[in-house]
Amino acid sequence: MTRALDPNFAEPFGWRWDVARGARAERTAQPRAGRRGPLAALAAGTGLAALAILGGFLGFVGMLERSERVPQGRADGIVALTGGAQRIGDAIDLLASGYGRRLLITGVNERTSRDEIARLNPTQRDWIACCVDLDYRARNTIGNAIETRRWMRRHHFGTVAVVTSNYHMPRTLIELDHALQGSDGVVPHPVIAEGFDAGRWWRSPGTARLLAAEYVKFVAAWLRTRFEDDPEQSRAAILIGRGKPVKMVAEPLPRRID
Repeated sequence: MTRALDPNFAEPFGWRWDVARGARAERTAQPRAGRRGPLAALAAGTGLAALAILGGFLGFVGMLERSERVPQGRADGIVALTGGAQRIGDAIDLLASGYGRRLLITGVNERTSRDEIARLNPTQRDWIACCVDLDYRARNTIGNAIETRRWMRRHHFGTVAVVTSNYHMPRTLIELDHALQGSDGVVPHPVIAEGFDAGRWWRSPGTARLLAAEYVKFVAAWLRTRFEDDPEQSRAAILIGRGKPVKMVAEPLPRRID
């Protein structure tokens, strides 16, 4: 036994086992294996996160409407979110067809007048003159939801049909649900833009970029609304608006002087 532990012990086959050298090699190898452990865990975590993001994105795309449908039943009012000319035209058609008593177009550019909207929709001039309200205060989707809530309260509306693009509808519904405190009186009417095919997004880089950006905003809106009580007090809203950051999501209502 004592002889087997001697580092100078030589076997008759022409080699010898250096006990000290073997022990040093074993000690040197152990830290390297330890370093590979965190790297492997990081790689696995990154892979799982990528799969989760991809799965969430595919689920988001899967929930988008592929075709326009007439709303089931009528609502008290109709709200159209600006961002596409087709949204306004579809909303006015719903109003003329009796799907709501009044129409709010929210987020209108300050340079756009009622006459301009009437010029673009000449067959609906009478409806635009009598039953269409324009909102110039909203700055983004959060502001659209705030102005919708104000408008519904002003007219004592309990239900509203919402007109916006199909890819924008999921985020719009999150913001409206938050602003209206979980009201079940929201009827979505998604608009499908001509040439936009969410079912084949991978064939169009422009469509893929648009959907990816909207998915990020959708997730951000969902997370934000888990922690905020009232959208009018939102401090994170300026980070989610379109274009350059703004100082507010909706202008405050003027104080009433009696």
